[in-house]
Amino acid sequence: MARNLDPKCRQCRREGEKLFLKGEKCFTDKCAIERRSYAPGQHGQKSGARLSDYGVHLRAKQKIRRVYGVLEGQFRRAFAEADRKKGQTGENLLQLLESRLDSVAYRMGFGASRTEARQVVRHNGVLVNDRRVNIPSYTVCPGDVVALTTSAREHLRVKTALKAAESRGFPEWVAVDVKEGKGTFKAMPQRAELSPTLNEGLVIELYSK
Repeated sequence: MARNLDPKCRQCRREGEKLFLKGEKCFTDKCAIERRSYAPGQHGQKSGARLSDYGVHLRAKQKIRRVYGVLEGQFRRAFAEADRKKGQTGENLLQLLESRLDSVAYRMGFGASRTEARQVVRHNGVLVNDRRVNIPSYTVCPGDVVALTTSAREHLRVKTALKAAESRGFPEWVAVDVKEGKGTFKAMPQRAELSPTLNEGLVIELYSK
């Protein structure tokens, strides 16, 4: 299985903002952005050069890819599907990425980060409508019930992640029962409910060239 093995903190520094890829560390002063808010690499502190038009569009796409932890091929397929659907392509794209099982598991607090939530899914720790699903890219539909298996609920990291998510509050589009370790994907999130720093409009312009 192909994976992006780039160090998580370098990815945040490359984008110049927190992408919350390292779980609880991102909420502490140990976060790399708090300590070194410039781009990584030998010339990171000197990188003040103005990006080309293509560079601006590419950075917007790379940021979304990194936030959701998807590879280039997966992202292209998601974009093609979003373009085929009715409605606004950009909003469709973000909704498709948010409805991936690893993203839903992360939003429900089954992992401290999307990477951790994806690992729980891959290790057969998640049920969708009482059926075991271990495919992170599986599309969760509104009304689906996503639950941790009994063994997964007993893992200390999962318990810690659930408590931390509960203290911060869950998104409006999921309802979570922390004690039972399960939740319902109520609806596709609206664009206003998602991060305003993601610029899906630039991605549409990039792929339309």
